[in-house]
Amino acid sequence: MRYTQKHPQHTYTKRDVYYFSRVIPSDLRNHYTKPRIIQSLKTKSAHRASVASKMLSSKLDDYWLGLRLKQMDVPASHLLVSGAKVNLESKLLNIEEALQVYMSVKGVGKGELFFRHTKRSIRYLIDCLGCRSIDQYTSEDAAKLRDWFVARGLASASIQRNFGSIKAVVNFVILEKGLDCSNPFNGVYLHSDNSSKKRKPIPLDKLKIVQERCVAMDDDLRHLVSLISDTGMRLSEATGLMKSDLNVDCEYPHVKIVPYPHRHLKTSSSERTVPLVGMSLWASKQILKDVDSIYCFPRYTSASGCNANSASAAINKWIKTVAGSEAVIHGLRHSFRDRLRAVEAPSEVIDQLGGWSLKSVGQGYGDGYQLNILSKWLNKIVI
Repeated sequence: MRYTQKHPQHTYTKRDVYYFSRVIPSDLRNHYTKPRIIQSLKTKSAHRASVASKMLSSKLDDYWLGLRLKQMDVPASHLLVSGAKVNLESKLLNIEEALQVYMSVKGVGKGELFFRHTKRSIRYLIDCLGCRSIDQYTSEDAAKLRDWFVARGLASASIQRNFGSIKAVVNFVILEKGLDCSNPFNGVYLHSDNSSKKRKPIPLDKLKIVQERCVAMDDDLRHLVSLISDTGMRLSEATGLMKSDLNVDCEYPHVKIVPYPHRHLKTSSSERTVPLVGMSLWASKQILKDVDSIYCFPRYTSASGCNANSASAAINKWIKTVAGSEAVIHGLRHSFRDRLRAVEAPSEVIDQLGGWSLKSVGQGYGDGYQLNILSKWLNKIVI
């Protein structure tokens, strides 16, 4: 590969063949699995390479503009006619103002996803019903919004998540400001979708093959898979680990899963300590030996954030070739719980190890199980 000033823009040559190369803009990086687009132009002619490069660049610019426009809020949405039929003289906060109050208070310490998902849900509400005072929406409007979601082809789970965000914003502002109005989005009927595909656990025979391949390949992606397979960590939890979280030189090797500015945790119960056994212990030792960074997986994690989506795309592509077309990385977490069930581990042990939300008040009492007990149960599921 060599670059010269004579090459057409966005090209380089390799064995005299021209290649198109262009960096993906940082604001669109989350749509891609790699930070740069590289494509052979299949020509050794500088003139043809120039024409092809201009055409590809033009198509990319048009496509990227479309992506950016989709991400933008509706221009001048605050000027739209609201269509309100009740409380026409209302002086209460409108839904955009309510959103700002909600994010300024509830958003403290939250990650980028919290803000992105909440903003998107409120944007959908405004697109469908207009920007109104929060007491100008009715239960009839809520039903209209639900039907609008259905017409757009959103799955039931997506509709429920969006309604959850909208209800949270309105409920919070009503309580925070002491307003004398109800939340019309609370009582709307939402369809359930029993046809949605459930993520399946990876069977033990396939899991054994996955783990064997991980040892054979012995690289960062396989270390990540191995770490998850015998700890049940969520992908983002594992991807955002610091090397200081791994403790292998002690009686009970373990990993501490704690929140960081670059990677937040899903729930308060997600913060936990998990023993390292089997493949997770092997992976931890390899990471501490091989990685020259404060982060366990510097390819996906830095001070600016944790790109678990990129790791997910790369791992899922590989794991399907080993464990079958329906296998995904999150299936390891499902398998982890099933393996603990199979050895009759107490449900409280399982929930503590996986960072699942507590099912009862009693589970929140005390400090939980100690490392030696947790290690005993985890050693029973080592393949």
